[in-house]
Amino acid sequence: MQTKSPVFEDVSNLLTNAFGAAKGVGDEVRAAARARAREFIADMDLVTREEFEVVKEMAAQARMEVEALKAEIEALKAAAKPKRKTARKTAKKPAKK
Repeated sequence: MQTKSPVFEDVSNLLTNAFGAAKGVGDEVRAAARARAREFIADMDLVTREEFEVVKEMAAQARMEVEALKAEIEALKAAAKPKRKTARKTAKKPAKK
């Protein structure tokens, strides 16, 4: 029967604790980096995806309204053009002497 050496158990426990501590430090570093990245992005005054989508929809709606108004203006211009009368040629009057 094999017996466990107390030295190997101590080394094993030490390494297990060291890896656990390293993982904890890694998690803290990741959390701090995420927080710092969020601060950096907030300072850049970027918009959220939701805000972008709302403004994109507003711009599309405005484009459609502009096109409709352009068509309406063209229709009004066409209706407002006076019909051309046929020009009459007038006889030239003789010059006075």
